Amino acid sequence: MNPIPIQWKPCEPPLAPCAVAARGENALRLANRVLDSHDEQLGRWRGVVGENLLILLGERDELPWTDGAFYLGRDERAPALLLPTTQSVSVALDLFGRALKLQFAQAAPPFAVFADGTTVSLANARPISRAVLQIWLTESSTR
Repeated sequence: MNPIPIQWKPCEPPLAPCAVAARGENALRLANRVLDSHDEQLGRWRGVVGENLLILLGERDELPWTDGAFYLGRDERAPALLLPTTQSVSVALDLFGRALKLQFAQAAPPFAVFADGTTVSLANARPISRAVLQIWLTESSTR
């Protein structure tokens, strides 16, 4: 069976953000920005880190920003997906969501889906710990 090509197109209106994501050097900048926040704010965010990747989930008006980061939001047609707020896929979103759940059956939703096809499970998102984020930042900076 041949895969159906997926193209990304502008999303109008943009989705309401519920997460911010960054990769590479941008993730390091975002981590430093997060570490500048007070402890109470850190406790309101949940996050996932990976190699060269940082994703924070939180309330729309409380999400931090840094150059190179991008926001993710939910579309009610595929609530298990967090998609770039300004982009949509060229296929039916509910079918796209079901296909991703099947493709990544070993991982639990929700999934962050980036426009380059990268898909990350957010099921293990945890409250932000300053100590853990500092360790991740130090390890990531030395790679």
